This record gives sequence, structure tokens and C-alpha cells, in this order.
Amino acid sequence: MVFCHRLFVVISYLKQIYCPFHIEIYKKHLRSYRDLPMRYAENGTVYRYERRGVLHGLTRVRGFTQDDAHIFCRSDQVEDEISRALDFSLYILRAMGLTDFKAYLSTMPEKHVGEPEDWSLAVESLRRAVEKAELPYDVDEGGGAFYGPKIDLKVNDALGREWQLSTIQFDFNLPERFEMEYIGEDGQPHRPYMVHRALLGSMERFFGVLIEHFGGAFPVWLSPVQAVIIPITDSHFDYAFEVKKQLKDVGIRVEVADGSERMNAKIRNAQKQKVPYMLVVGDKEMDAGEVALRMRDGENPGAMPLEEFIAFAKQQIADRA
Repeated sequence: MVFCHRLFVVISYLKQIYCPFHIEIYKKHLRSYRDLPMRYAENGTVYRYERRGVLHGLTRVRGFTQDDAHIFCRSDQVEDEISRALDFSLYILRAMGLTDFKAYLSTMPEKHVGEPEDWSLAVESLRRAVEKAELPYDVDEGGGAFYGPKIDLKVNDALGREWQLSTIQFDFNLPERFEMEYIGEDGQPHRPYMVHRALLGSMERFFGVLIEHFGGAFPVWLSPVQAVIIPITDSHFDYAFEVKKQLKDVGIRVEVADGSERMNAKIRNAQKQKVPYMLVVGDKEMDAGEVALRMRDGENPGAMPLEEFIAFAKQQIADRA
């Protein structure tokens, strides 16, 4: 039996975008100008068949999850909606500790859909939003998609390479193709403006950049494990788990190093994992209700009452230190 090359060809129909689904929700009812703006958002997994040569760890993948949102609004609402979306993006990035980013404004290409006056309104709204936010930005003349202009926020990784995260993108194509309408104040049907908005973009890429940005040493509030309790011997396990319970009760993410390794090995493992706080407990600490604090940066404050450590850690978390 002989099998020919490409005898069985499988065509994939994995979901690439969420836009049509949000449009269908919009179109389920007749919309009035009073209903706008309308905003739909969800976290969804999408797929892009990227070429093998451009795949790159977490930062460029074929399947990724994004915080996808779409805004449908009137022309007089465009500028305010763009500013709100950009402010939201900047708040999220800065809250996560990213500050080294730059905006790129991409304008109308030679081949495009939509009316020139709509493009002009969209580009100027994007430009004013960036300038109002006092962001450094470059203009990519003619670099927009055929269906609308956009703002990209790009951040640098540990090697200085730029990666796109947040995006605010107009779309003059889908509202036309899906015949989207709302009834205006004049009683006539009008086409709404459509804006795609992703705060983090690809979550995989975002976390890849975030890990590199902090070198794995996340701020205390962001660390998956904020403290590890290291009992010196097996006889200190009960006290270690008692400390763990008290820390968990106040919202501190904590683990007990209850393996068979020696204490020094447990400390090294915690340092390699870049856990912010290592709490060593032995006879002295158990008798006094204390913990011996070691920091991941090598600082060694030593023994302190458990209540004092809890107050210190909670303050560091509240301050996003």
C-alpha cells in the first residue's frame, strides 16, 4: 500500500478573534443613541498560526489568552472612550510595576476601508489621548491596519527588545460588514464606532515580560509564595504549621519547607525560588512565639515576635513593596 504526500489535509478552524461574538450580542436588540457607549469584555483563548521561526517562549505563541474588549460608541463619545481605555491600560501596567514603555500611533495606510473623516477623527482622538497622558510616542505613518488606526503600548524585556502589550484599535470594517446600527436622536439609523481594547494583550506575553522585568524576584504583593517557613528539625514541624495557619489567616501566601533536606538546603532552595521572606523556626523561636526572618536579598533581621513579622509583611504588601 502506497500513501501519497499530503493525502490527508486537515483544515483548522480554531477561533482567532472574539469580535464577531460581541457584535452579535450588540445586534440582539435594537439600540438607541441613549444606550451608547456599550462595552463588552472577556478573557478568551484565541489561536494564530504563527510561523515556526518566529515562535519565542511565552512572548510569541500560537495559542494565547487575552483580555479582549470591544467598545461601541457615538462619534461624540470617541475621544472620552479612548482616554478612558488608555488610562485603564496605563493604570494596569504601572500597578504591575512596569514603567519603561512607549506608545506607537499607527495611521491610515494607502489601502483601507472607511471614510477619511472617520479616520481623521479616530487618529486625532488617539493622538490627544496619548498627549494628555504625557506619554512618549512615535507615529507610524501609514502603519495602521486596513480597517483602522491604533495605539500600541510596547515595553522592553531584559534584553532591551520591545514587545507589544496594550492595544487600542479602531475598526471601520466589521461594523459595516455586520450592518451594525443604532437609532440616533434624529430617529435615523447610524453606524456606531467600534474600538478593540486589550489592557494586557496576550497574558502569556505579559507574564513573560513581567518575569524578565523582575528577574523572577517579584515584589512581595505579587510573589506567588510570599513566605516560606523552615523548621530546623522535624520536632519543629508542629510549630511551623501553627505559624503557617496564622499567616494564612491574615492573607499571606505561605508554605512550609517540610521536606527531608537539611535546613541550609531549604534556605538555598527558597533563595533560588526568590521567595521574599524565609522564616526559620527552632527551639528558641518555638518557646518565645517568634520567627527568625531572613530576606531573599541576604539581609538577616533575625528573631522577632510573630505578630511583629505579620504587621511588617502586611505593610509591605499594602505598600506594594
